[in-house]
Amino acid sequence: MLKVVLVPINKAGWPFIAIFAALGIFLGWLSLPLGFVGLVLTAWCTYFFRDPQRTTPTREGLIISPADGVVQMIDKAAPPEELEMGTEERIRIAVFMNVFNVHVNRVPISGTISKVAYRPGKFLNASLDKASEFNERMSLKVTTKDQVDVGFVQIAGLVARRILCYASEGDTYQAGQRFGLIRFGSRVDIYLPDGVEPMVSVGQLAVAGESVIADMQTKETARSGEVR
Repeated sequence: MLKVVLVPINKAGWPFIAIFAALGIFLGWLSLPLGFVGLVLTAWCTYFFRDPQRTTPTREGLIISPADGVVQMIDKAAPPEELEMGTEERIRIAVFMNVFNVHVNRVPISGTISKVAYRPGKFLNASLDKASEFNERMSLKVTTKDQVDVGFVQIAGLVARRILCYASEGDTYQAGQRFGLIRFGSRVDIYLPDGVEPMVSVGQLAVAGESVIADMQTKETARSGEVR
């Protein structure tokens, strides 16, 4: 139980936690009720930046969710042009993170980061389809040892004003390793290789570093789901 409650905090969160804590102390000095509000906000900020360990499936060919959240959309779209993956449409899976999800993002498949490109933009609601085109984003491409490309894109949202990406071109990552985060609430899009079908359905909850969203070694058709 303690491992569930007392999870590690991402290093990017400590400055914000300190600011919230200082504000809480100041509010508490003004009045006890305001101090309680400050305590709640500090607790929420600490909760937001939690960074739990994840157990990642390690079989080759598995594509793992890069983000916690709801599978908001599965459609076909051309990858961002800055990824240099061509103009042909690929299956795109969008995972939407609300302000209560873990916001640490993870690499979806083992390989070498072959492209990292930042593009400034707007801060539309990340749940909108046009957010993938107009919002601020950080686009990455990982190339596996078999020379298969998988694109994934951090997209800023309505309240997300900062994308953090620690990956650089030429870096080698294992599936499930942390590569960045987004403050505060947003989405991550994944562009699957040609011929690979999704193994998740819209509305399903995905767990970064754990949930298998596609399998390049299976011939299984796209899965469907229903609310029960």
